[in-house]
Amino acid sequence: MTSLNGLFTAATLLSPAPALHFDKVTFSHQEKTLLGPCSFVLDGAGPTLVMGPNGAGKSLLLRLAHGLLTPTLGQVSWSTGIRPRQAMVFQQPVLLRRSAMANLVHALAVNNAARRTRTKLVAEALERFGLTARAHTPARVLSGGEQQRLALARAWVLRPQVLFLDEPTSALDPAAIKAVEASVLEFHNQGTRIVMTTHDLHQARRLASDVLFLSGGQVREHTPAQTFFQSPASREGRAYLSGELVD
Repeated sequence: MTSLNGLFTAATLLSPAPALHFDKVTFSHQEKTLLGPCSFVLDGAGPTLVMGPNGAGKSLLLRLAHGLLTPTLGQVSWSTGIRPRQAMVFQQPVLLRRSAMANLVHALAVNNAARRTRTKLVAEALERFGLTARAHTPARVLSGGEQQRLALARAWVLRPQVLFLDEPTSALDPAAIKAVEASVLEFHNQGTRIVMTTHDLHQARRLASDVLFLSGGQVREHTPAQTFFQSPASREGRAYLSGELVD
C-alpha cells in the first residue's frame, strides 16, 4: 500500500482525479438485471449528483464505481488505468466500536500514515468537522449528524481524490444537513471530486455541478445541473421534477 504521508499538509490541493468510465456496465442478481447497460464518463470537477426515484439503481451505481461490486457485464475503468484514492460515506455510517478519535487513528494506521503524524492529523480533522469536544465519545453513541461528520472526517484524513456519498443526509434534521453539506463543499474546495446520491431536489440544486439521472436501472440523462433543472431532456426526468411517479 502506498504511503500517504506526503499528502498530509493543511494546504494540500489534490491533483485532479482521472475520468471515470462506465462502458456498457450491467449488474444482475438472481438473473434479474438491476442496473444497465450504462455508459457514461465523469470527467468534470463536480459535484456530480446522482438522482432518480427509489429503486432506480443509484446506490448500485456508486458501489460499482467505488469497486465494492463487480459488473456482471461491461467495464468500470479510470482514464489513467490506475484507481485514484477513494473513500465512500454511506447513508448509515460504518463506524468501529471505539471512540471518535480512535476511528480516525485506525483509518490512518491501516493506510500507513507515519505514527508521529497521526495525533496532529486527527486533531485537525476533529476540529475541522466540529467534533473536538466529542473526541473521546464512543462513535456509536454520537447523534446521527455527528456520526456522518465523523465518517466525513475519517475520509478527510485520507485525502481522497474521489469521494462517493450515498444519501448522506437522508435521516438528518435541517441543522445536521447544513453541517454535512458544508463539509462536502470543503472536500470539493480542496480538489476532491464528489459523486453523491440524493433524493432531495433542494439539496441537488444547492450542490450539483452536473446531474446523472437514473430511472428503471438506466441512465436517462447526464447533463449540467442548470440544464437538468430547467429543461430535462427525458420524459422520466420531466416527470421526476414534476413530482410524478416515474416508471
